[in-house]
Amino acid sequence: MSNCGNSKLTILNSKVNKLPENPDQEESIGRFPKWLHRQIPKGGSFFKTDDILRKYQLNTVCEEAKCPNRMECYNKKTATFLALGKACTRACGFCDIDFTKNPKPPEKDEPKRIALSAKELGLKHVVITMVARDDLADKGASHIASIIEEIRKESPESTIEVLTSDFLGDMEALDLVLDQKPEVFNHNIETVERLSPKIRHVAEYQRTLSVLFHAKKSGKVPFIKSGIMVGLGEETEEVEQTIKDLYEAGCDIITIGHYLQASRLKLTVKKFITPQQFSHYEEFGKKLGVKNMYCGPFVRSSYNADLSLKQVTL
Repeated sequence: MSNCGNSKLTILNSKVNKLPENPDQEESIGRFPKWLHRQIPKGGSFFKTDDILRKYQLNTVCEEAKCPNRMECYNKKTATFLALGKACTRACGFCDIDFTKNPKPPEKDEPKRIALSAKELGLKHVVITMVARDDLADKGASHIASIIEEIRKESPESTIEVLTSDFLGDMEALDLVLDQKPEVFNHNIETVERLSPKIRHVAEYQRTLSVLFHAKKSGKVPFIKSGIMVGLGEETEEVEQTIKDLYEAGCDIITIGHYLQASRLKLTVKKFITPQQFSHYEEFGKKLGVKNMYCGPFVRSSYNADLSLKQVTL
């Protein structure tokens, strides 16, 4: 799922839901089902992680997108960096990151600050995501490339994963990132083709597939990754088709997580998807030949990204 996470869902009525008898059945909207409740994770590194990020004045998608996994990840001294500011030039219906038509210019020292923060956190796998910057000539690609360069200098043993926009289909801009040879290139398709125009507005389903295919065909990046949100009204067959499309585009890793409404201004959840249905999607992808399917209610693109990479390199 997108790193544009979402941590709470509007309760629409007071009906208590039970697990459906049919394992593949989606549950009707009602009270928050028990599998979407989280226990407070144990660990004492939350504030240490937060202090380091604030020391270097960095943004994270964990905080800006209200990711439900933030406390768990911070406790493990991991975070997903959000580059190029914290305001996006797109206003997608699912994402809680701020929108502006005129964001601030990129901060020239941000690549170095991210690299130093990653080093101080001791990250073995560094994940960098970005806001869409359609206002820039190269859509922010050279800035992401600079971040990879700086991380290589400060933490040469670390693996790097980038989660980028589609750069409006500018493959020359995409190549600026691919030329830095991150271990994982990630670009999320977010939803099924039928729902894509409503949910993503600017991004296009087929363009996403073209970006992923180009990245795979380049041979510059070992692993290609993408993610899907469910619970937005998609049909099982549509999700299966999306998994097929991603596999054929060259994806080695596919994540599927539950969309959760971040605020009343965002799209509402149409269905609660059961853990059994997530297991169905995982098995479907594995049978196709996808190297790693990571599916579950709280799965996000960068959640346990290091473990997904380890599984495809075994």
